[in-house]
Amino acid sequence: MSSLASFGPQDRAMHVRLSVSIEKKYRSTLILAYQSFGVVYGDLSTSPLYVYKSTFSGRLRLHEDDEEIFGVFSLIFWTLTLIPLVKYIILVLRADDNGEGGTFALYSLLSRHSRLSLLNTPQEAAEHLSAYSNEGSGKDTKTSALLKEFLEKSRTSRVVLLLVVMLGTSMVIGDGVLTPTMSVLAAISGMKVKVPNLHENHTVFLACTVLVGLFALQHYGTHRVGFMFAPILIVWLLCIGSVGMYNIFRWNPHIVRALSPYYIWDLFKKPGRDGWRSLGGIVMCITGAEAMFADLGHFSQLSIRIAFVGVVYPCLVLAYMGEAAYLSKHKADLQASFFKSIPEVVFWPVFVIATLATVVASQAIISATFSLINQCTSLKCFPRVKVIHTSNQIHGQIYIPEINWLLMCLCLAVVVGFRRTDLIGNAYGLAVITVMFVTTCIMSLVILIVWKRTILEALAFVLVFGSLELLYLSACLIKVPKGGWLPLLLSLAFTSIMCTWYYGSTKKQEFELQNKVSLDQLLSMGPGLGMVRVPGICFTYSDIVAGIPPTFAHFVTNFPAFHQVLVFVSIKSVEVPRIPPAERFLIGRIGPKQYWIFRCIVRYGYKDVHKDSFEFEDRLVSKLAEFLQHEDDQEEWGGRLCVVGTPSNTVATAVERRRTVRFLPPGEECGMRDEVKELLEFREAGVAYIMGHTYVKAMESSSAIKKLVVNQVYGFLRRNCRGPAVALGIPHTSLIEVGMVYHV
Repeated sequence: MSSLASFGPQDRAMHVRLSVSIEKKYRSTLILAYQSFGVVYGDLSTSPLYVYKSTFSGRLRLHEDDEEIFGVFSLIFWTLTLIPLVKYIILVLRADDNGEGGTFALYSLLSRHSRLSLLNTPQEAAEHLSAYSNEGSGKDTKTSALLKEFLEKSRTSRVVLLLVVMLGTSMVIGDGVLTPTMSVLAAISGMKVKVPNLHENHTVFLACTVLVGLFALQHYGTHRVGFMFAPILIVWLLCIGSVGMYNIFRWNPHIVRALSPYYIWDLFKKPGRDGWRSLGGIVMCITGAEAMFADLGHFSQLSIRIAFVGVVYPCLVLAYMGEAAYLSKHKADLQASFFKSIPEVVFWPVFVIATLATVVASQAIISATFSLINQCTSLKCFPRVKVIHTSNQIHGQIYIPEINWLLMCLCLAVVVGFRRTDLIGNAYGLAVITVMFVTTCIMSLVILIVWKRTILEALAFVLVFGSLELLYLSACLIKVPKGGWLPLLLSLAFTSIMCTWYYGSTKKQEFELQNKVSLDQLLSMGPGLGMVRVPGICFTYSDIVAGIPPTFAHFVTNFPAFHQVLVFVSIKSVEVPRIPPAERFLIGRIGPKQYWIFRCIVRYGYKDVHKDSFEFEDRLVSKLAEFLQHEDDQEEWGGRLCVVGTPSNTVATAVERRRTVRFLPPGEECGMRDEVKELLEFREAGVAYIMGHTYVKAMESSSAIKKLVVNQVYGFLRRNCRGPAVALGIPHTSLIEVGMVYHV
């Protein structure tokens, strides 16, 4: 207090404000860390339910000496330390894309530092973005420059990179099916310890009931679900940590020696090939680690690190250590070791908490799936779906109804079809380790190209983590005939959908670019067609950012009239998570002023919220009015598009008042240019939206495969996804759809 007293009143006030700001930041971080238990760590924290059972379900159960049990625990400990702690918490979380995580976020990060992307963002759409101008600070190393040059020149390598990204994303979506089924069924099966006569059909029915309830809760949003589920998972972690400590002191305190990696060598030396096969079960101790990165957009790096290092990691180590101590004295209980290691007096409370915790476990991967699907949709790698943003505070928290119910149906089918956790576990392990290996491969490129580190650092990352993951992957591949085919089938299905949608969308855009019409061509058609201008404003939507779209030329050829103010609007998703509102709109004039024709590019990041049409219309008219108000100041742009920031108070007030009051008092229009007044009068006459309703068809000379992909598969996806007008929220009463066939 004495030090504060020596400052003046202004300094003390500043110090108080700074203290309050720091306190709010810490409080916010701790709240996010608390929520992360209910969203991020459920899958990772419930792995003790089935890891030892899956590991000893194969031929390793023939080797039940203490050395094998100690070796399995040692391998679990070092796997937990190297992959979730070192790889993800320390390294991978640093490679966020402006706060976003996941496979596509890494790809987006690479794309902004080099020309690797095949998800073409037009140069015009990326102009004057602070996210782009801040990239690339620092000089490329010789290795990174050579690698960038090779990848940029080789289209094949860029195609392979995109396919790898899609494969990793598809595997995460596949995890959204396998995680709920594995976790819930493993917990419900624990009842057989106390009710040995329980029929398999009853456990399947109970698991299906829990799954239906889980997916029915998703529409409440990650924010509410996180607060609801977080206490359950915290209690669960404290339970398994406490039971683990009890088992260590009760059964075998010498298990602490198994922290030495020496026992891993013993595990592979004595059982030999059987020890290697057991890796397919041990890998499940890190299921859910990828969710720490994929769910990063819901939280923050610091909050995820605090939760993992402070609570999750120590509790998991104690749980696995305690179960190994119990197993060393009760080798006959290998197939139900987790529930049999629980003391009799607390069995049923722990069982109930375990069942609830498996529901939480499923939440982590469901949230990650929603986030990845939204990114893919924004980057035109997945059909349009309905995205509901469930929180006004946390930007990345979303709910996708179509994906939610699809995941639920697939989960129920897997539970009913497989029925046994060992078969589902074979599928689960393969999906988990494939995603991690894909992340390792892409991360090595990030280290070289984005972080501009040396080739030795990138190689060290790949050799340490990639070799470990390949070892696990090799053990999982031998289980493909015994259930491991399921994630391959799911990833193949989702990757095929993504590739088909990307291919069809690319061909559609190529057709529009090749068949666009210049303004001179459009105006030259006017006298022959008797073209007239009608009062009002028309927003014409198109994917191209230069020239007149072929759908509009088709429209005026058959109906030679359009509105007095014509605005060609292109909505573009740029490979950054979010675009600041002040940088969202690029506006320019097409042709002489008397034509009243404009072009507007509206930029969104792949995590941005698309506002409803009425608010969007107000903002677009305000931006256009601001452009006209200061157009003379933009002459140095030479007719190019320019960023229009926040409208001035004069323009914003006039647009808002004109929307509600037909005539403004004379004084309120002072300071506005005549063109702005005319624009507001045109708006009063009515606003219309023109959008192409296109049918993409393969040309007759195309191959049979191309006809199948474009005409059948892509056509089916377009007919069954959300239409562009619905996705943009355009009112049907103001919509004009122009039908046109694109032969690609």
